[in-house]
Amino acid sequence: MLYWLYRHLDINLFQYITVRAGFAFIIALFITLFVMPRFIKWAQDRCEQPINDYAPDSHKNKAKTPTMGGVVFLIATLIATVLTAKLNSYFVIGGLLTLVLFGLIGLQDDLSKVLKNENLAGLSARAKLVLQILAGTIVGAYLYYYADFNSDLYIPFLKSPLFDMGPFAIAFWVIVMIGTSNAVNLTDGLDGLASVPSIFSLMSLSIIVYITGNAIISKYLLLPNFPVGEVVIIAAALMGAITGFLWFNCHPAEVFMGDSGSLTIGAFIAYMAIIGKSEILLVLIGLIFVIETVSVILQVGSYKLRQKRVFLMAPIHHHFEMKQWAENKIIVRFWIISMLSNLVALISLKIR
Repeated sequence: MLYWLYRHLDINLFQYITVRAGFAFIIALFITLFVMPRFIKWAQDRCEQPINDYAPDSHKNKAKTPTMGGVVFLIATLIATVLTAKLNSYFVIGGLLTLVLFGLIGLQDDLSKVLKNENLAGLSARAKLVLQILAGTIVGAYLYYYADFNSDLYIPFLKSPLFDMGPFAIAFWVIVMIGTSNAVNLTDGLDGLASVPSIFSLMSLSIIVYITGNAIISKYLLLPNFPVGEVVIIAAALMGAITGFLWFNCHPAEVFMGDSGSLTIGAFIAYMAIIGKSEILLVLIGLIFVIETVSVILQVGSYKLRQKRVFLMAPIHHHFEMKQWAENKIIVRFWIISMLSNLVALISLKIR
């Protein structure tokens, strides 16, 4: 709507991506702040989070906490985007497609757990993976064939592309989306733990995507230039919505985001990295998510090969819980690590 006001009523203020991104953030924030307490009240006794039997004892008191809060902030993101973004942009459409497809996968998984009141009763790992591959392939094929997006692979600290991946870019993008989606999902195990690193990652990627979409700045920094800047508005809306959600999700949490939130946030972070040609840099931008995922891989691999555990419990945030660290201490320290890793990622832009 704001872009329509610029185009048809000559309100020039609304031509700027930064202005509309600011409005998107505020709109999504206030929609979430308004709707979430009402959702929490409705979700009591309807959408309670089932607790895994193997979870630390400290999680038992979270059993009555409602889940699926991700549905609320995703709807807020979509509404804010429709009101502020240029909807005929190929890359905005791709971003919305990512939110909807992965949101539906997460919603299906959440509903399965809630209706059966069992943490492990959601979609099977195989079913979830198949659906994620399907969703990632749809988005990847859309970018490659319909949006005609460049398939060059860039790596940090090199100004020129490594090589052109061609159609194999679709498979690579699918791997990035599935990996990031599941990594954020693994991290979402403590109150607010996944929310703030997600905001930091979206903020860093918004800067990168904005630069990539700006011909003057991208030329100055010797970065690739593609018309992707409008997607920053979706990212801003999602950051605003997650910030509103965090108001209720900070310790002790009144609501959890569920897979409908975590899987979708991860997929959209991956989408931003893809269109910003920062797939490899995503390892640094999403360092906390990488650490959590690697801890699970090491734990499972070690137990299968040696019948020994590397950590007291995986993902690694549970390891620190078992060592009797206070939940808030774990959360805030992980936030600090995420902030530092994102600062280093942004510094790399100038020397890339």
